[in-house]
Amino acid sequence: MSQGSSQLSRPHRVAVIVDEGTNPFEVGCATELFGLPRPELGLPGPLYEVTLCAPDPGIRMNHGFFTLTDVPGLDAADDADTLVVPGRPDNVVPRGPAVLDAIRRAHARGARVVSLCTGSFALAEAGLLDGRRAATHWLWAETFRRLHPRVRLEPDVLFVDDGDVLTAAGSAAALDLGLHLWRRDHGAEIANAVSRRLVFAAHRDGGQRQFVERPVPDVPDESLAPLLAWAQERLGEPLTVTDLAARAAVSPATLHRRFRAQLGTTPLAWLTAERVTLARRLIERGEERLDAVAARSGLGTAANLRARLRRETGLSPSAYRRRFGTGAGEAVRT
Repeated sequence: MSQGSSQLSRPHRVAVIVDEGTNPFEVGCATELFGLPRPELGLPGPLYEVTLCAPDPGIRMNHGFFTLTDVPGLDAADDADTLVVPGRPDNVVPRGPAVLDAIRRAHARGARVVSLCTGSFALAEAGLLDGRRAATHWLWAETFRRLHPRVRLEPDVLFVDDGDVLTAAGSAAALDLGLHLWRRDHGAEIANAVSRRLVFAAHRDGGQRQFVERPVPDVPDESLAPLLAWAQERLGEPLTVTDLAARAAVSPATLHRRFRAQLGTTPLAWLTAERVTLARRLIERGEERLDAVAARSGLGTAANLRARLRRETGLSPSAYRRRFGTGAGEAVRT
């Protein structure tokens, strides 16, 4: 399922279940991510195609804001490669048996199943999450634990990729998980192009905290944006956390606190993730010399590059190049 765009003989089929009371935002995220034409990629055809499906042809959305009509039935999901289940606010109310059966059928035949926000409740009700790691919106974490104690809930993360079942936390984390799927299916270069179209951060790691307490600052501006932009232009240099702190004119301890408060991660983890993403893009663009990729991305050695890439993607550099290198990267207009 995860393959470069040049290897696809047909678009990857995505079905989105719209149940009674579904949140419109997550449905919009799914259609924005996977349903729009993407001429900016310069490819001969779409990489994904999206269909909505529902237990009834007329479905009232959350709080009755509007009603979708003429929605295809749930059998429209039966040939989907990926099934997306958005959230809804009444999570203590069981899903209808037809919805749960559609989710179970998709998983049983090997489709990838994705929940957005509290859609994880539906996946848990269907039995897909027993004994597995999962994410949900932090506000519903305790309710989720009470209703589904066999699930290994990770309440603080943006999303969890557990292979064939993926779960996103709060609503905006749907975009993070969607871009993660683009990156997983088609590589970092294409995912970066999609993120530019969305005007959204290209890469927020799934382990990043989903909810960050942000007190009113005591100084006029403590934004990390200028520092991040400065560092991204110098990833090939031997930057350290001490260098970042010096550039920001603060102590390493203060910088660590600001990264935790604003990004939910550490300076070192952010720097490493940016370097791995750059290495992936260099490989996708055709650079075959691992020493050159490691040097230009700031990962130092080919051995460190191999270890970091395998940890991030599960692939060796040569396997990553075969999957994403020749068609996907070259097709993107940069």
